[in-house]
Amino acid sequence: MLKMAASTGGKDGQDSILEPLCFPEESADGPSAPSLQCPSAEPLVCLFCPESVPLQQKDVLLKHLLLEHKLVIADVKLIADVPKYMLYWKGRFMEQPVTDFCSVIKTNSTGPVEKQEDYFLLCDVLPEDRVLRERLQQKRLEEVLEQQQKERDDSSFQRLCMFCSEEFAGNRSSLLNHMAREHSFSIGLPDNIVYCDQFLDTLQSKLDNLQCLYCEKTFRDKTTLKDHMRKKAHRRINANNCEYDRFYVINYLELGKTWEEVQSEDDRELVDDEDDDWSDWRAHPVSAVCLFCDHQSETMDQIYTHMKEAHGFDLHKVRTELNLRFYQQVKLVNFIRRQIHQSRCYGCQEKFASRDDVLRHIEAEGHVMKLPDMSTWNQPQYYFPTYENDALLCTLSDSDEDESDETNHGEDVPVIAEDISNLRALKQSSVLHQLLKTRDSCR
Repeated sequence: MLKMAASTGGKDGQDSILEPLCFPEESADGPSAPSLQCPSAEPLVCLFCPESVPLQQKDVLLKHLLLEHKLVIADVKLIADVPKYMLYWKGRFMEQPVTDFCSVIKTNSTGPVEKQEDYFLLCDVLPEDRVLRERLQQKRLEEVLEQQQKERDDSSFQRLCMFCSEEFAGNRSSLLNHMAREHSFSIGLPDNIVYCDQFLDTLQSKLDNLQCLYCEKTFRDKTTLKDHMRKKAHRRINANNCEYDRFYVINYLELGKTWEEVQSEDDRELVDDEDDDWSDWRAHPVSAVCLFCDHQSETMDQIYTHMKEAHGFDLHKVRTELNLRFYQQVKLVNFIRRQIHQSRCYGCQEKFASRDDVLRHIEAEGHVMKLPDMSTWNQPQYYFPTYENDALLCTLSDSDEDESDETNHGEDVPVIAEDISNLRALKQSSVLHQLLKTRDSCR
């Protein structure tokens, strides 16, 4: 199934997409950026009005900013301290108009003036915003390192082992080393861990709920769970579970980077550029996702054929008949993606309860190739991908370039033959003959 970063119901039954959607990817692509937001009693305040919500309801405030004030904040998940970020910009917007700081995006720019709307984008392209984000990140890192040092020096630590109930007191390292040595369960070096008590509470809660710490399956009783973790060698945590990211110091080092990205960069610095060997490099195959279902294909011909045979949608035919340029094709694909995500038929604009319902309607009513007027989808907002990893967009071709290539190949270019009726005179006047004469005279 397709997933999205954040979506909520909007006005007039329309959905609002607060962050880019993302197709499911292979595990080899790695996890997304870690979420390091800690629970806080400090509320999130609206940048324009008295509205406020707890930090846990961040998406509610983002929806409010979008629908009521037409403001979008880019990459919220990478902001180290969202409450302080909001307070800062609330103060700045009281001093100066929002247009002094934000990019303005006009929707329906080619339509009637009364239907045009201005949306504002607040992002780190603005130097002041970038500096603020970096300052908050640096402050968070300092707080984490200070917390880590307290835990290193703490001698009042006291806790039972999760596997044998043996009690440990003193430094936290005694328990962590015991679990690694006696039970083959390691969550990493003690010096790399922060908020250790919360980390162990999280793991203990999963075990109490009869959940395997690695595969995260739930079992009927403790005995079955212990046998499973022992026999399957699942006495380890799931490294792909972003819930654990906030307990490792490495995730706080650089803004918006996971521990895997930081570590891979460190490894690359150890390699001499002159000794790079790319002979065994293999590109990860790009999988394009069908416009109408979850089918994926690693070759573009396959995905185009699938959409034509399984759903009756011929993208090549649409491009040819409408004479679409490259960016028009991009906007059309993003428009169809968005309409289907919002459970709306792109042909007749009828709204349905679910994505499956709208797909059944499109097929039953024969609306697959029924596109609305070009002015409906040929809008600036559809330059932006509905799904940020949409490989189908990379397969689109520029019809203008294709036509120019075909025209060039089809033209009858006249070829003027060289006059060889007098070979002797031709040899005497040739450039090669003159060069040979010059060489002989120099000897």
